[in-house]
Amino acid sequence: MTATDTRATVAVRLRGLARHHGGVRALDGVDLDFRTGTFTAVMGPSGSGKSTLLQCAAGLDRPTAGTVEVGGTSLAGLSERRLTLLRRDRIGFVFQSFNLLPSLTAAQNTALPLRLAGRRPSRAEVREALARVGLAGRERHRPGELSGGQQQRVALARALITRPAVLFGDEPTGALDSTTSRGVLDLLRELVDRDGLTVVMVTHDPVAAARADRVVFLVDGRVADELSDPVAGTVAARMASLESPEPAVLTGGAAC
Repeated sequence: MTATDTRATVAVRLRGLARHHGGVRALDGVDLDFRTGTFTAVMGPSGSGKSTLLQCAAGLDRPTAGTVEVGGTSLAGLSERRLTLLRRDRIGFVFQSFNLLPSLTAAQNTALPLRLAGRRPSRAEVREALARVGLAGRERHRPGELSGGQQQRVALARALITRPAVLFGDEPTGALDSTTSRGVLDLLRELVDRDGLTVVMVTHDPVAAARADRVVFLVDGRVADELSDPVAGTVAARMASLESPEPAVLTGGAAC
């Protein structure tokens, strides 16, 4: 496989990524590839840089140093307008808080990104987006009439209606009970396996992380370790080791 072929299979590429807030290094030289059509979980102790990593990778925050490429396009040097267009067309983002507008119906919340872009989506397009996340027939319900899991599914439909290449999730199941969380994770897994979507998800939950293809662990803004084909028990043990006073005793991980 040539270098060009390899690059084409990478949805998001981070090289030397650093983000400093005052005297704090939230990220400190991160190199990562997120391959197209894969599901990656990002974990780490509190303050390890997980959310900052997602925000920089998604173009919501500009790094202090290093490069971010989305679909082969470097975000460095893009104007705010071009960055906004790239995020709108190629990136979806789902947060722990659903961020739905309470006065709008599920259909109206879902259609919002396209309307903000100056497009009037068809009813069929909106219905399809909601059906894709298991909410067919709920188009006219407002957030207050939906469960937490259903609200997060509306947020997913809103993120997916632009048909992004990458979906970033910052604790997308953090506000949900275990049963509802399982349903959302099933949906994310299906979107990867059925539709070839690339998903990058920050989570603190080893059970959620075990649904991914790979888990990346951050410590002090650096990649400390990775697991492929994770299982919940192994993820939990690795997290416990990372949070111990002497994380350097880990085997198979990079020095932090």
